[in-house]
Amino acid sequence: MRIGVYPGTFDPITLGHANVIARSLRMVDRVVVAVAPNPQKGPLFDLRERIELAKIATKHLPHVDVESFDGLLVNYVRERGAQAIIRGMRAVSDFEHEFQMALLNRKLDEGVETVFLMASEEYSYLTSSMVKEVASLGGPLQDFLHPDVAKRLEACFQANS
Repeated sequence: MRIGVYPGTFDPITLGHANVIARSLRMVDRVVVAVAPNPQKGPLFDLRERIELAKIATKHLPHVDVESFDGLLVNYVRERGAQAIIRGMRAVSDFEHEFQMALLNRKLDEGVETVFLMASEEYSYLTSSMVKEVASLGGPLQDFLHPDVAKRLEACFQANS
């Protein structure tokens, strides 16, 4: 079985993330959405909530697992028996950082490949940070998030008003 790991903070998971997950299933038999704690990013949702929201946003996709991981990504990939790290790329500006990470991961474990998937055009501008900003200003979220994820994000900002 070919397994790919799609790591990220997913704060929150967007339709762009879900699109990368769905498209990666064309190349691998199973995708593990690996939610990182990433406290240095100061996530809005705690780790448990981000896992729950990722499960909601991917429930329509077969062969997708959502779980947390901590530590070195290549160690986690090895533990899961995966062959590939899946990374979505929106623009050229993503490339330099992602390229460096892919080379570092290859140095740490040459048996793990990194697969870059270009974002679908409709999501090429979309980031979780932008979505949170739109939500904080009361903007519409239906083009960016699964409806249940949008409700949770809206509730965060309504509670803080």
